[in-house]
Amino acid sequence: MCGIVGIVGRHPVSQRLLEALERLEYRGYDSAGIATISEGTLERCRAQGKLVNLEMRLERQPLNGMIGIGHTRWATHGAPTERNAHPHIVDGIAVVHNGIIENFAELKAELEATGADFETSTDSEVVAHLLAKFCREGMSGQEAMHAMLKRLRGAFSLAILLQNEPSTIMVARYGPPLVVGHGDGEMFLGSDAIALAPLTNEVTYLVDGDWAVISKTDIRIFDSEGNVVTRSRCTSMASADRVTKGDYEHFMEKEIYEQPEVIAHALAHYLDIADHRAASLSTRMDFANASSLVISACGTAYLAGLIGKYWFERYARLSVEIDVASEFRYRDIPLSAHAAALFISQSGETADTLASMRYCKAHGLKVGAVVNTSESTIAREADAIFPILAGPEIGVASTKAFTCQLAVLATLAISAGKARGTITEEEERQLVKSLVEMPRVMRQVLRNIRPKMQLLSQELSGFPHVLYLGRGTSFPLAMEGALKLKEISYIHAEGYAAGELKHGPIALVDKNMPVIIIAPHDRFFDKTVSNMQEVAARGGRVILLTDESGAASCNLDTMHTIVLPDVEEIIAPIIFSLPLQLLAYYVAVTKGTDVDQPRNLAKSVTVE
Repeated sequence: MCGIVGIVGRHPVSQRLLEALERLEYRGYDSAGIATISEGTLERCRAQGKLVNLEMRLERQPLNGMIGIGHTRWATHGAPTERNAHPHIVDGIAVVHNGIIENFAELKAELEATGADFETSTDSEVVAHLLAKFCREGMSGQEAMHAMLKRLRGAFSLAILLQNEPSTIMVARYGPPLVVGHGDGEMFLGSDAIALAPLTNEVTYLVDGDWAVISKTDIRIFDSEGNVVTRSRCTSMASADRVTKGDYEHFMEKEIYEQPEVIAHALAHYLDIADHRAASLSTRMDFANASSLVISACGTAYLAGLIGKYWFERYARLSVEIDVASEFRYRDIPLSAHAAALFISQSGETADTLASMRYCKAHGLKVGAVVNTSESTIAREADAIFPILAGPEIGVASTKAFTCQLAVLATLAISAGKARGTITEEEERQLVKSLVEMPRVMRQVLRNIRPKMQLLSQELSGFPHVLYLGRGTSFPLAMEGALKLKEISYIHAEGYAAGELKHGPIALVDKNMPVIIIAPHDRFFDKTVSNMQEVAARGGRVILLTDESGAASCNLDTMHTIVLPDVEEIIAPIIFSLPLQLLAYYVAVTKGTDVDQPRNLAKSVTVE
């Protein structure tokens, strides 16, 4: 993930900006740059690769000035070159950006029609050109900032220097976090508190939709409508060697709300967002000639693999064999060397998954690793690495790693279908378009359903057992919802295929059994509603998770109905995972359990 820093200081800032960027290296990056204003002139230094390259460049090309911004770039739009490195400068305006501008192609075409000359391949440059356009039309920097933000769609955080306003930094947050640090006659800015740890521990976290003007002694914060707002100032316990919760109560909560940002980065790694095409993966994994696909993993990663099975079989027409790694490794499975294999692990060190991967390699299969840690053992031993790019996940109960695994598996299934000729170009574009829109929908859902999930959690926390039901991809999602609840709240929960209800689980249904039914309005909806009626007829407490179309066509009384936006079938499992995560989280908070470190569990299972 990209990193942003900024200082409005009393002393030269370039060295401190560089040191702050070093504290953001854990986020991952492939180029870096700094811009300052010195004696009324905007200056910039950029370098491809690691920060040491920028440091050497600064030794040869020092930047003066007591105000500046810095950036570590993780490439999305455009190759990781110096030309594409931030800050971008247009007409005396310097911009650094974290996130993705979803409508950049539309904005770029509009700006080029008025004579704008783009120097980079990035989506970020449209921000600088928009600001320059509004300033040429006579707007002040603050007016231009507000007008520019109204034109953007996507997830982004921004820091901006204006040569004509050399005493302030303008910033904005819509998705990726930004934190402002308060010093003695100085102010600081960072993507997280770690970047600011040696500079100050007095911080203000900007809220989604905020934008602000920062001077040496003050910060003026505005909401999306331009109204002045006040945000609390708090003491940060961040240290440069520790990832922090920020203004969240738990890491799990923070990681739930990070999902739109990290998924946007993951998708950008595998998709051509501008043209709505999937990247070709033939050099990493030969899906086109694979006779079948083997998938193995443990825990939540296994459930991600189960959902991936549906996608590979539907879109790539590729038969999938999947099992939990602890069983797979001992089944003595007859394998074809013409098959492909994928192994999914957040840590990349899961012992059973690693052993299963080695079993497949020994039988001549090409193996791919879907991992969050590219330096892990599984990644190093795999023939192909498919990073999920979720960033550090501290909470033991996986949230953002799960949805990033799903996002990557979805892109791989589309790529496989493209390579095998089982989807048309138009189908490919429509599927990719749905994925590209997903971070925006996720932000909307997370913003809207929080109060309902808090209310529901208070009721659900009093029950000792919960059933989850679903069909299609909602079946493994039901198992994932049950797993989350039992992991952190210690309530016994089970997930079942809804069609299996009459084959046993219905015996448990009575007035004391809440039944959570996951039912997007898809090709399985009518069958799922029939199962829901069977639960209601026996006095079960129905909690329905559906979408707008599903809610409109179902008149059954429920204990609660959670309504999500209508979405395409390929992204429904990711969107519907959000209320399941929040429900488990708030039930655990209500019960007072240790959310981030539940009993008996570890983040990485490195022994059998």
